[in-house]
Amino acid sequence: MANHKSSIKRIRQEKKRTLHNKYYAKTMRNAVRKLRALTNKDEAAKLYPTVQKMLDKLAKTNVIHKNKAANIKSSLSIHINKLG
Repeated sequence: MANHKSSIKRIRQEKKRTLHNKYYAKTMRNAVRKLRALTNKDEAAKLYPTVQKMLDKLAKTNVIHKNKAANIKSSLSIHINKLG
C-alpha cells in the first residue's frame, strides 16, 4: 500500500482516469465494428466522418496512439472504397 499522501491521491486519480479512458476506447471500438459491419456504401460513407472525428479526439487526448488512429482510419476508408 502507498505510504505518501500524494501517491494515494495519484492512485485515486489513475483509477478514475483509467475508467474514463476504457469507456471511450470501448465506444470507439464498437463504432469501428459497426462501420466495418455495414455493407451499404452510402451508409458507411455517412458514418465514417463521425468515427473519424472520434478517433482523432481519442488520439489527441492520448487514449489511443496517433498512429493507431491513422491506421484504423486508413483501413476503414479502404473498406468503404471496396464496398459496391
